[in-house]
Amino acid sequence: MTRKRDHGDGGIDARGPDCWRLRWRVASKRHSKTFHGTKKAAQAELRRLLKTVDDGLHVEPARTTLAEYLRGWLDSEKDLSLKTLERYRQLAEQQIIPYLGATVLQNLRPAQLKVWHATLLRSGGATGRPLSARTVGHAHRVLHRGLEGALSLEIVGRNVAHAIRPPKVTEKEITSLTAEQVTDVLSRLEGHTLFPIAALALGTGMRRGEICALAWGAVDFDAATVRVERSLEETAAGLRFKAPKTRRGHRIISLPGRVVEVLRAHQRAQAEQRLLLGLGRATHDDLVFARPEGSPYPPDTLSRDWWRVVNALDLPRVTFHSLRHSSASALIAAGLDVGAVSRRLGHADPATTLRVYTHAFNRSENAAADAIERVLRGGKP
Repeated sequence: MTRKRDHGDGGIDARGPDCWRLRWRVASKRHSKTFHGTKKAAQAELRRLLKTVDDGLHVEPARTTLAEYLRGWLDSEKDLSLKTLERYRQLAEQQIIPYLGATVLQNLRPAQLKVWHATLLRSGGATGRPLSARTVGHAHRVLHRGLEGALSLEIVGRNVAHAIRPPKVTEKEITSLTAEQVTDVLSRLEGHTLFPIAALALGTGMRRGEICALAWGAVDFDAATVRVERSLEETAAGLRFKAPKTRRGHRIISLPGRVVEVLRAHQRAQAEQRLLLGLGRATHDDLVFARPEGSPYPPDTLSRDWWRVVNALDLPRVTFHSLRHSSASALIAAGLDVGAVSRRLGHADPATTLRVYTHAFNRSENAAADAIERVLRGGKP
């Protein structure tokens, strides 16, 4: 087959059973590549290559593998937090490179991604266990972002991850405490070191890292508010304070009166402890929740300590993050609109709040309909 165009021409030579050499020219420079597949597929690939020439999207053939590219991209990526970068590397090394890494970057095709998804869902986990659709989706998004970088640098002519959707995730209803459970949990925690932390989490919906990064200077007892200005991130390299990911992450949260009381009592207890240790009075920069000598309380340690107290006191088996969910669910049940809940939680936009708490808003709507029904019936049940 020979094909001529204004900006390039090409041809196909048989090299063996289902093996072809594709030839094409860009200006005066000739290119070739080996293609495995049917003749029809080889012709389609040549047409695609010639179209990239016509469209000005042609990329010089290279032998860089996907593994080489992804590792180099991750080494140079500057827009990710250290924690996110660690997770991206893990996904690349465990879920992408073992299956697709040997493929020459420019030879990667959508059909390979379909097979890759199916393989991960079947046996992509440790010791050949199936992976969840959510994890496969995370790996797909890492590949997609990496290929977007290659596209912007004109290393590839297209992002093949655009053509294939990640597996659909069945959303599970989030776990949260009921109002009765919240009261019971706080009652049984009283006197424990985690009591003021749990009270703040339930009273504000703050994230674990935001609580661990909170300084006394961000607490205004008179106004009954806390300012969320940063978060404590824990990575293999250690602990570091970082700014919120989005503008809406910077926020001022009103404190319930009970939480103000708990924080005042915690401040007094902390002052007594600092006095005994010879640390002096706490400054605005000192952490609200810290280790005895004043160093930051690592978020992962907080999560482990939470599970220990759950087991020790036989509390409802929910994660520490579920306290944030419990706070949000209580706000929704109280009738707050999605915008107000979103602002308090520091979500990027109300759509995120709706997606995460759809079930809670549905329950709220059902309760509203029941209330109207009682009114329409003249107050009768």
